[in-house]
Amino acid sequence: SDITTVGILHLCNTDYMWKTEKRVLHKTCQFMTVGSKCFAKCVTKPGSSLSGSESSCISRCVDHYIEATGIFSRALFSTTR
Repeated sequence: SDITTVGILHLCNTDYMWKTEKRVLHKTCQFMTVGSKCFAKCVTKPGSSLSGSESSCISRCVDHYIEATGIFSRALFSTTR
């Protein structure tokens, strides 16, 4: 069967994360966590589709997360040299 969102989120909180799968699952967990947080922040009344402002808000939220992750990664990498 397909791995569902709930299934992946459950795996994020278990010891299932093994060697090579760990990296992929970790990135998937990060993406889903950010998506959930941005959705909760931007969508106040869930409906059958997103409004233009909700869509823009989610896009900006995810963009900010990606930018912050890049800044953090560069800072971490530069201090470990």
